[in-house]
Amino acid sequence: MSAYAWTWIAIAAAAALAWGIKFAGHSVPESWLANKRVHRIAGYITVAMLAALFAVQGFTTKGELALDSRLSAVLVAVALLWRKAPFWVVVLAAAVTAAGLRALGLP
Repeated sequence: MSAYAWTWIAIAAAAALAWGIKFAGHSVPESWLANKRVHRIAGYITVAMLAALFAVQGFTTKGELALDSRLSAVLVAVALLWRKAPFWVVVLAAAVTAAGLRALGLP
């Protein structure tokens, strides 16, 4: 079988898996979902997943730790958020910081 066919088989399998997971979520009894512990754990899982995504995308390059201009941009964003700056100011300042450092030749 060609690589093209295997690609479509993988896409179809991923779609079927996603559908199965969603169906399983709808099949959970409502009494389980009403439990306060489930709500608390679901909130923690969401925060943990977002933190992991942020760490991987923000501090790694090609699977290795990379402390570069992205770290400086994050530190600027944290400082501005701590000072309660508007969100658009935070995003703009972080972007300008990263772009400025890269323009100066820093990684």
